[in-house]
Amino acid sequence: METLRVLHNLIRWLILVFAFWTVISAISGLASKRAYSNSDNRSNLFFMIFMDIQLLIGLIIYFTNGWFESLKHIGESMKDPMVRFFTIEHSVMMIIAWILVHAGRISVKKAATSQSKFKKSLLYFGIALLIILIAIPWPFREAIARPWFRWF
Repeated sequence: METLRVLHNLIRWLILVFAFWTVISAISGLASKRAYSNSDNRSNLFFMIFMDIQLLIGLIIYFTNGWFESLKHIGESMKDPMVRFFTIEHSVMMIIAWILVHAGRISVKKAATSQSKFKKSLLYFGIALLIILIAIPWPFREAIARPWFRWF
């Protein structure tokens, strides 16, 4: 189980790299009116792939670490900020971000022009990135803090 937590933590950083790359690429593409490139496509593809891997690992952790069991006593669970965060808030926000990344990828692939691809990238992937940043248990968030890097 500890190995999965370490992987979940490390993949978070890859997701953030590809998410920022995708959003910055969309902003620069809109600003410079350049053509949508293979690099732009690759960034959001890797963003999606790592989101898929992260979701799979997260679901395994969720169902084997006792968070799902907390739902049996939902009233009590909602009173504890840490249990509420990991039982409901973190998981729901990350699934919403995952859906946005997949919807964005499909929408960008179907867009006809480079400018519309960049606009859709910025919209879908930008909102997904914002949700991800909110849903991460950063070390400075007192009740739910997790370390920057989790090691074995």
